[in-house]
Amino acid sequence: MRCLATCSAWVNNPLHVPPGRVGPLKSRNHFHILPGMALPPEPHLPRRFAPVDTRHEKIILLRGVMPTGKNKVLMAPLRAALEAAGLGNVRTYIQSGNVIATSELEASSIEALVHRTIKAQFGGDIKVLVRSPSYFHDAMHGNPFRNEDPAKLYFTLLGSRPDKSMLDEFHALGHAPDRVKVVDDMAYVLCATKYSDLKANNNFIERKLKVVATTRNFNTISKLIALSSAGSAPAALPL
Repeated sequence: MRCLATCSAWVNNPLHVPPGRVGPLKSRNHFHILPGMALPPEPHLPRRFAPVDTRHEKIILLRGVMPTGKNKVLMAPLRAALEAAGLGNVRTYIQSGNVIATSELEASSIEALVHRTIKAQFGGDIKVLVRSPSYFHDAMHGNPFRNEDPAKLYFTLLGSRPDKSMLDEFHALGHAPDRVKVVDDMAYVLCATKYSDLKANNNFIERKLKVVATTRNFNTISKLIALSSAGSAPAALPL
């Protein structure tokens, strides 16, 4: 009878200290089940603190998203729309169209899905580029200007590797006083002054290399890496 009373007290109050114990029963593992008694329920973790499966995590960059105008896409409605479309654990960072989500789809299929969803829900014809967190981690470490001022460094992600002859012509331009180096499908841009003065901006790169491109500064790429599975920050907090 004493045992039944003790067990009943534990179920009603998990912090109850039975006689003879020096501390509360803090774990289901400390609970001695009697015949016919059910286990106490597992603690429920709210979604924002639930573990995240990062095996299929992707970083999704939207080109030309604006808070106003024809390409207006607000991030809170975008998160809801992408979750409804089937992406998991959707998070966004600032208003410039940076999304982290999980999906078992290939990158090209995610690009098409996000493009269709935005066009249907918000009306914008926005280009979408998708890469893994490890891709951006490697791109950051492969940065040829890593010893320069990061405040003047920009990353222009290309939709595909450019044609070699076009790339050779592009590099032959020199771009002085700025410096530009294309490695695979990433253009690293180091501004001599500020981005608004840069000739080799996103539109220029697209025209010269005939590829879709979208540009982010050093801080944004660093933050996306940190918020994703490639970084050390928690990946389960929605932004």
